[in-house]
Amino acid sequence: MSSSRLSTRAPATRRRPILPAGLALTGAAITFTSLYLTAGALTPLLVVYKEQWNFPSSLLTLAFAVYAIGFLAAVLTVGSLSDHVGRRPVLIGALVIQIVSNLLFLVATDVGWVIAGRIVQGLAGGAATTAFTAALVELAPPSRKRLGTILGSVGLTGGLGLGSLLAGLAIQLTTAANTIIFIVLTIVTILGAVVVALSPETVTRASGALHSLIPRITFPPATRREFAAAAPVVAAVWMLAGLSGGLAPSMVRSVFHLNSGLLNGLAGFIAPATSAVIGLAFAGVDSRRAMTSGIYASIIGAIGIISGVYAGSLAVMIIGQAIAGVGFGASFTAALRLIFPLAATHQRAGVVGGIYLISYVAFGVPIVIEGQLTRPLGEIPAVSLYTGVAILLALISLIAQLRLKRNTRSVAGPARISSPRASGAGTPKRDDIPA
Repeated sequence: MSSSRLSTRAPATRRRPILPAGLALTGAAITFTSLYLTAGALTPLLVVYKEQWNFPSSLLTLAFAVYAIGFLAAVLTVGSLSDHVGRRPVLIGALVIQIVSNLLFLVATDVGWVIAGRIVQGLAGGAATTAFTAALVELAPPSRKRLGTILGSVGLTGGLGLGSLLAGLAIQLTTAANTIIFIVLTIVTILGAVVVALSPETVTRASGALHSLIPRITFPPATRREFAAAAPVVAAVWMLAGLSGGLAPSMVRSVFHLNSGLLNGLAGFIAPATSAVIGLAFAGVDSRRAMTSGIYASIIGAIGIISGVYAGSLAVMIIGQAIAGVGFGASFTAALRLIFPLAATHQRAGVVGGIYLISYVAFGVPIVIEGQLTRPLGEIPAVSLYTGVAILLALISLIAQLRLKRNTRSVAGPARISSPRASGAGTPKRDDIPA
């Protein structure tokens, strides 16, 4: 009887261990930050590679910029895949790709390996960014969803800056910085993949996974005025971000004649670090005011950068980068807040795709052109032209923003006169006042 009873008993099901939500959130935030630590670490390392392998400046800017190719290819195709198959599978796949890119940098013997590694790194970043930012919000406690948004914002820009600074410190203090950096980051990424695998899944599988791979870039009519007004400064601040990440560290040696890995890392650190802080500080500021403040800061920062180059003052250039970082944090955050709510829910993925497209094309293409112009024009004139284009784009946005602000006031004025408050009929609802 005993054996019969055993033979008919259903086999025990083994449940997969699941991390507590708080630990999963912390692990996901650290893992997400590590993706951008790796991207930021390449900023000062590219200068080391250039000195080690003696390749031209045009290849240095290309090696920096091709990250945008991989990122855009991934974010425009698999950016919304995790909504259908779950966060965990997409994140684990992206982290595996990130490990491959780390190994390419670890064994690199020439700049071709670095370019390949940067493209693969961009693929990992593009695949992981949207899934991670969504997962951080979903893993946050119900009463603290804003914490997930903050962790995503700080992890991205803060990771880029901190990665550059730590890599610069490793270059300054060791003779095997490349090996140390990518072994440590590979271990962190492996641990991150384990954390993701043990974290609770926050999305129920849904149909439409294959359809989600079709790139979507849309500009609905309701968003076009705001998008047209914001797009030039979005391009400008991403150009200045490319300057800080791709040009400034190499200029520490080529323009200011300072052979310091730490200063190379600092040149790549200051703008994204400032941007991370300002993006959070401006979260409660009126979007239009934040946008115009960011535009002014971008123009002043760009002028400061080029003034430092011509004056031969690294300190002035770094101050200019910091001010440009203020411009990035204020204006890019404001652009998202001004454009995104105008789109219907089913249109928002396409709007985000359009913003990403403008951003990463501006991040990658102009810096490659600048690298090609360095030889015929010289490094300082090429950087001057690059910075001048960024200033011109910011000015175009400033004019457009001031017009929008003036038009809003002219529409709101008559509306206030005829509002229920003016006629004594009570307080108007928010929806009754033209935006």
